[in-house]
Amino acid sequence: MRRLHAQAVRDSVTLVRRVTPDALSRPTPCSAWALSDLLAHMTAQHRGFAAAALGQGQDLAHWAVHPVGEDVVAHYGDAAEKVIAAFATVDTPDRAFTLPEFTAAKTFPAARAIGFHLIDYVVHSWDVARTLDLAYEPGPALLQAALPIARAVPDGDSRLAPGSAFRPGLATDDHTSTLEKILAALGRSPDWRSPLSSGADDAGTARGAAPHDPTC
Repeated sequence: MRRLHAQAVRDSVTLVRRVTPDALSRPTPCSAWALSDLLAHMTAQHRGFAAAALGQGQDLAHWAVHPVGEDVVAHYGDAAEKVIAAFATVDTPDRAFTLPEFTAAKTFPAARAIGFHLIDYVVHSWDVARTLDLAYEPGPALLQAALPIARAVPDGDSRLAPGSAFRPGLATDDHTSTLEKILAALGRSPDWRSPLSSGADDAGTARGAAPHDPTC
């Protein structure tokens, strides 16, 4: 799981390296966020999960989201390597992670927490790729590991609540790719395209963006 997690995170780093200053204002599949907001969130989550792996997750300062600056790519890469290094210190799948953004009422076993972070970065890599109109093709082993994690995320009315990270799951069929099944399970339309890309329709709206546009 840690090896696949590192792959997911480093895939995201590869994509973020393609970000240019003029791209930071681009809309993303996360309806409330421009790319700068998404990258700020992704960077903060790396730092928060790294702290959790080191037994410091209860400190909300580690989870704070800061606006990105001109060195966003370097800061993102640094945070990504920190979470990979922190997860490498986990000596048992039962090590307790404190994840206050989920709940302060209990802790989570390391194996589950690492799975949370893995699925987030498979999906966020897709978010970044679509925002930049780039290809994203995770390896088959990573996709096979990510699919059951995505399907285990509770679905239902709670996903309609304001601020929910995911919208209700979408239907798939036998011809749907594994990545598309992961996206659909978490309410993301695989057909989403930036309104700034050639995949947008004549009205300038992103295909597939509503009503399944997640707030992330």
